Amino acid sequence: MSNKLTLSASDRINALLDDASFVEIGAYVKARNTDFNIQDKDTPKDGVITGYGVINGNLVYVYSQDAKVLGGSVGEMHAKKIAKIYDMAMKMGAPVIGMIDCAGLRLQEATDALNAFGEVYGKQVMASGVIPQITAVFGACGGGASLVPSLSDFTFMAKEGAKLFVNSPNALAENNITKLDTSAADYVSENTANVDGVFETEEELLGMIRALVEVLPSCNLDDKEASANDNPNRIIPNLDSYKNDPRAVIQNIADDSLVLEMKKEYAGDVVTALIRMDGITVGCVGNQEDTITTAGAYKAEEFVDFCDAFNIPVLTLVNVTGFAATVEEEKTISKALAKLTNAYADATVPKVTVVMDKAYGTAYTVMNSKAIGADMVYAWPDAVIGTMDPEMAVKIMYEDELAAADDKLAFIKEKKAEYVAALSGAASAASRGYIDDIIEPDATRKRVIAAIQMLLSKEEMRPYKKHGTI
Repeated sequence: MSNKLTLSASDRINALLDDASFVEIGAYVKARNTDFNIQDKDTPKDGVITGYGVINGNLVYVYSQDAKVLGGSVGEMHAKKIAKIYDMAMKMGAPVIGMIDCAGLRLQEATDALNAFGEVYGKQVMASGVIPQITAVFGACGGGASLVPSLSDFTFMAKEGAKLFVNSPNALAENNITKLDTSAADYVSENTANVDGVFETEEELLGMIRALVEVLPSCNLDDKEASANDNPNRIIPNLDSYKNDPRAVIQNIADDSLVLEMKKEYAGDVVTALIRMDGITVGCVGNQEDTITTAGAYKAEEFVDFCDAFNIPVLTLVNVTGFAATVEEEKTISKALAKLTNAYADATVPKVTVVMDKAYGTAYTVMNSKAIGADMVYAWPDAVIGTMDPEMAVKIMYEDELAAADDKLAFIKEKKAEYVAALSGAASAASRGYIDDIIEPDATRKRVIAAIQMLLSKEEMRPYKKHGTI
């Protein structure tokens, strides 16, 4: 695997951080191993630049691997420099941003490098849920290095040059890179949950990280809010025309229409995005398709877990009729749905749900329904909430009567209207307390903002336990 460079390791840091804000740590560190004549090779900074700086005034810690030094391979001192950055970030409560361009484990240092690599994993695990971890892949990131982005909260790849893999494409049974490049950015982003976004240029990628740092809290104790120029009471005409497109709804209700969508190319049935609403960072989950897949459930579960860890309110936009029904899905979907249910039910952040259109059966239940702990549930006036499609329910309930009816279509229409009014309409669900209010679609932004602001001081205890097992 070649390491294709557009920017140098130091250029990437300078492009990411505010001008003249970077302070390097460990600039004089070099490899201390002497085996296999490695002492004859110059290893400035041991192949990784580490330090801290600011992004729009927000403190961040960074490391950037230098592929010009032994291919950016991870040796003992290289890994120790990264581990030190993690220690400092944990003390200060600030994000860590890693920029990867790595040939893998440094073979000349063998077990010393292997042990140090493991120490980095350990630091990442300890930092998980405490400080945000963001990884950008610019070159090769294979083998053991591929765990680094997977242990991070967000991972982005440059379209050209970036490679992410555990086993190289040529090492896979019955495959070679000319047949299928399983390490390519497009393949990884479309077929795995390992990447949150792919960018045409390195500058665009670094711009995304800057935007993300702006909306994220610096740590799990930081209640980050920003001043908002957008009117919190802004009315959005014809928002109900997007009832089948939560991506459009999210963009319309967001402050200044700014949306940071994650994993857009993966699991298209679910949308996950970060926005601001009246200056408050909000995590949004929406049903882009009317059935939930295994991949979509895992995608939403991971996102809700992140939001809960960093005290980010969760908004769920519901329009769902069921689960994907294929032989392959049947093998995996139950566990995925259990994890999604657990993520929502276990989350203690403010949780608001808006039912935009259909909300059928268990598929609705797992999408942050009142039953599993939603704090506020709203429905648009034409929403249909029930066990199944009303027309299908009528055909089952009135099978004999329908067979005897002279005008079957008229009979179905009449009974469907009765069923919706009695059991499946928004008003019916509200009368039973499953919906807190029926709201006009054009008022969605102001009603959601009002609910989140009301819930910001929410405290919710959980039974004592070491951790759940779902």
